Amino acid sequence: MTCTGTVPSVARTSMTRPPSMKGAKDALGVLSRPGPNPVRFGDLGLIGLPGIVYTPAEGYQLPAVVLGHAWMQPVRRYHELLRHLATWGFVAAAPNTQRGPIPSVSRFSADLNTVLDVCVGVRLGDGHISVDARRTALIGHGIGGGAAILAAAGRERLGALVTLAPAETAPSAIEAASRVTAPALHLAAAIDSLAPSAGHAEPIGRAAGGEVTVRSIEKAGHLGFCEGRHWSSLLLQNRPQHRTRKITRALVTAFLMQELIGEKRVSALTSGDVPGAPLVDLTPPEDEQQESSGGLLGIGR
Repeated sequence: MTCTGTVPSVARTSMTRPPSMKGAKDALGVLSRPGPNPVRFGDLGLIGLPGIVYTPAEGYQLPAVVLGHAWMQPVRRYHELLRHLATWGFVAAAPNTQRGPIPSVSRFSADLNTVLDVCVGVRLGDGHISVDARRTALIGHGIGGGAAILAAAGRERLGALVTLAPAETAPSAIEAASRVTAPALHLAAAIDSLAPSAGHAEPIGRAAGGEVTVRSIEKAGHLGFCEGRHWSSLLLQNRPQHRTRKITRALVTAFLMQELIGEKRVSALTSGDVPGAPLVDLTPPEDEQQESSGGLLGIGR
């Protein structure tokens, strides 16, 4: 797998520390903007899976993240997030598999693990880029969040797990979450009609086997995390949201920096109050046992 194209930037560093930041508002502004690294990109097709990988132009022992897309969404709708992470020094990849109306979440989780294993085991960028196996993470959106949880439950070493509007799946992401000991960040969408937080992100958070943070992105819909146009937006009556993506870029970047490289300057976004993304109370509701998962998602096999 070779990264061929180049996205220009302003510097030639690898893993980049953010500047000192004053509070959450300042940190949101800094970490929602691209980092200083020039970026290369390549195709996962050389390993037998369709998909994309973004990397800094060069760097050794870098952290790596692999992203799972939402139901029927092409990976091009996540290029902005993947490219953003690469500008801050991460290797960021996403397989473009299981995009049919009835995806196999089990196979999707296997694809996520395969791509992460390849990122760790293969020199990228003509040999000028390598990944530290101790600094890896999985990200997933919607059913891709469920697949990421399943994949994380089966990995012995994982530095972090992030989900965006995660959906309960079959096999159960909620059950698998109890076997994930890596620190986890779950970002729920406040107005999500497909995978509402109460039936998906919150029980996933309560089931976590390790440290967990759940935040609700205000005014966000299920596809608010995506970019560009796709016919599914008409079917699901849900559109991309610039504000949602901006907050998400900052929160995800900060969390991964903290958990994968031990960066302390990002603490304003990893704990406490964050404008537009309040913490969710994970105290179980009294009638939890009587509630179903709800929403339109909860699919897979």
